[in-house]
This record gives sequence, C-alpha cells and structure tokens, in this order.
Amino acid sequence: MDHLPLAEFRVCVARYRGDYRLQSFSCLDQLLTLAFAQLTHRESLRDIETCLGVMQPKLYHMGFRCGTVRRTTLAHANDTRDSRIYQDFAHELIARARTLYADDDLTHLGLDLGQLTHTVYAFDATTIDLCLTLFPWARFRHSKGAVKLHTQLELRGNIPSVLHLTEGAVHEVNLLDHLAFEPGATYVVDRAYIDFARLYAITQAGAFFVVRAKDNLRQRRVYSHAVDRTTGLRSDQTVRLVNYAAAKAYPAPLRRVRSYDAEQARYLTFLTNAFDLPALTVAALYKSRWQVELFFKWIKQHLRIKAFYGTSRNAVETQVWIAISVYVLGAILKKRLALDASPYRILQILDVSLFEKTDLVPLLQRADAADSFLDATNQLSFNDL
Repeated sequence: MDHLPLAEFRVCVARYRGDYRLQSFSCLDQLLTLAFAQLTHRESLRDIETCLGVMQPKLYHMGFRCGTVRRTTLAHANDTRDSRIYQDFAHELIARARTLYADDDLTHLGLDLGQLTHTVYAFDATTIDLCLTLFPWARFRHSKGAVKLHTQLELRGNIPSVLHLTEGAVHEVNLLDHLAFEPGATYVVDRAYIDFARLYAITQAGAFFVVRAKDNLRQRRVYSHAVDRTTGLRSDQTVRLVNYAAAKAYPAPLRRVRSYDAEQARYLTFLTNAFDLPALTVAALYKSRWQVELFFKWIKQHLRIKAFYGTSRNAVETQVWIAISVYVLGAILKKRLALDASPYRILQILDVSLFEKTDLVPLLQRADAADSFLDATNQLSFNDL
C-alpha cells in the first residue's frame, strides 16, 4: 500500500466529492477493502466482512480508518459512490506504470524493430457475462446480459493504457472513435475493427495500423515486392481498394502481406499502412496481438471480475476499476523492486502474507529459493504421465 499515490487518489476523490459529508468508511477505506477482496479472492460481502473482522487489530496499520467494515456499509458505498473516482485513479496508476516500462523492448515477442522507439498497442475487447435478471441494465442479447471491457494494451510491459467499460451490445469498432491516436505509434487490431473510415483516421493522425483482412476484401494490386518464401511469407503487395464505399473511405494505397502459419496450417492476410517495416515484422506485429488475449485470460482467472459484489452499474464499474488498479499495482511493484517473479506469483504470495509485516523482496526471494529446491528434486512431470 506504500506504493499507492495517495495524494493523487485524494485529488480523484475531491474531483467527484466522494467523501462529502461522510462520517466513516471513506473512499480510501472502500479502495483498501475491495483491493483486499481482490488479493484474497473473497466470495461475497459477508466473506469480506468476516475476514476483515478477524484482522481488525491490524486494519489501522494498513491504512483503514473506519474501525470495522460492515457489509451493508460496503454495499451502499459500491452503489452510491461515483465509480469515476476509481476509474481516474486506475489511469493514474497506468500512467506511472507506463513510465516505468517505457525502456523495455519487444524482443520477448519476437519483434526486432531496430532503433525504432515508437509504441505498439494491441486493441481488443472481452465480454464479461452477467445474469440479465440481476443486471437488467447490461442487456447484450434477448435473454443474455454482459458488459464489454475494451482495452488498449501497450506491449511494453503489457500495461493497459486505455480502458472503457460498456454494455455488451456496444460493437468493438465504435470504441476507435474514443482513442487519441499517437503519431508514430502502431495499433494492432483484429478483423472486427475493419472500418476503412476509422482506419484512415489513424493514417491521418500519423499513426500506423496492422489488421487482419477479411476474406471478401476486394482490392487491386498496384505493385508486388519480393519476399523470402522460406520464412512463411507468400506475398507483399501495394494495393488499392476497389469497392466504391471502401475506396471513398480510404483513398490512399494499402500494403497487403500474406503469410502461411505452419502451426495452424492456414494462410493469413494482413493490411497495414506501414510501408517501411519488413513484411516479416508486419506478420510478427499481428502475432503479438495475442498478448491482449492473454491479458484478458489472466485477469479473468486471477482477478475477481466475473462475479460481482453488487448488481448496480456503479458497483460493477467500481469493482472492475479497482481490480485493474490491483493488476497495475502488481506491475509497479515488480518493476520498482526489480522482482523476477511473475505478476501471478506476486499475487499468490500476497494472498497468504497480506497482513504480515515483512519486506516483500526477502519474501519473494525465499519463495524463489523454494522453487529452486523443488526443481532440483526428483519431481514427476506431466510428460512422464
């Protein structure tokens, strides 16, 4: 909790008058309570109340000022306190994390961009299913409820730089209108985001995109570039769109790269406006988009964003933003303390030692030493089964 920028959090609280006329259980108490619930995987409000009640003598030293956490008080706070407080604070943590990871390279993704220093983003959305009876505001289909978490993931450090939470019925491509494209940056998206007017807006902003082409795309070849077919590349062409509406929306030439994925035995076709990058790098950039899918899988498995402590929209948004804050705080800890442990391992250790007054670095070092001991023993692997 010492790594939380509390001064900035108080600014967020004051911006939306979160603590106005409160006698107890401040917004900071709510943040700490839901962060505790995320780190220890509490199942319900009663579960949170019981566990924090056992640890009551230690709550003050952890930053709580409310004395006792009651489930009714927490439920009321989740329903009534503006979720934008925690949204703004999550983006404050994201800004700090991006600064820490700014010097990381992309070689771990198989990308060798040479001396280029531009940022690579993967943009996608994931659906979080909800019961329509309990969450009538989150209509997705006729008898199904859901919300969508739209995420722009910076591939240096896998830090989400932009997050939007919408109803499930909102189409992913509409969120491109809410992005402020950075000149020189590259945006990697899948076929759901093919809207040539919006893609042309990326070009006009001085940014680049890589998108997988649809099978029914109509284009006219202008020029063909030589490719090394031993690398899996099949073609590298400069093309123009043939369809009248598409050509009007995107009047500039495009680059079409086609490659063969030997692992899945299929051909993949990409469109981009980046003509200076090697064709193999274009294919590797799209492959790196899988990092945002891994991010969604990770937060769904290790954070509590599939089951919620309240049914109102404000309660759901509050819980999601605090879950994202916990994820980003783990990334900040990993970088500031120069830890080798993965974010999942950090959360595992915090889960069982959350209220212990122990330095994190020696704690994680002992855990790594225990891993080394186990690896050195005669352990049966899955390959031996």
